[in-house]
Amino acid sequence: MQIPSLANNFQESHADLLMSSFRQITGRPLVAPATAEALYTAPFAVLSHCTAADPILTYGNLFAQSVFEMPWGKLVTTESRLTAESMHRKERESMFEKMRNVGWIGNYRGVRISTTGQRFEIRNATIWPLVDASGLKRGEAAMFSEYVLV
Repeated sequence: MQIPSLANNFQESHADLLMSSFRQITGRPLVAPATAEALYTAPFAVLSHCTAADPILTYGNLFAQSVFEMPWGKLVTTESRLTAESMHRKERESMFEKMRNVGWIGNYRGVRISTTGQRFEIRNATIWPLVDASGLKRGEAAMFSEYVLV
């Protein structure tokens, strides 16, 4: 996927999937106005990964790129599990299993790591499945605005 920009309307198709899935599952808008550009430049992190057994990140807005210290090109080629250190991956996977069983999770917290090794705890994160208009699961997503360095 190309870096979101005016040339590709900020990856509108994927942004719409993120926003519509979030609204469907939580009953709230993810961002206002509900545009791909607003999502990409939002003052909170939004990330998604695909449905593969070892999923690859498929989206990360500018806030997420900053927090994870990862430019777009690296972000969309990174295995999602690598956003957590090995000692925190089991807890991360348990969180995703719980989300898959209950539908979505609000108020999640967990330790993550940037590409430069900076550890941080995300707080009050929302985790939800990405489901398209036909009901097909296309991935999973997370959003958070609160984090503290650890």
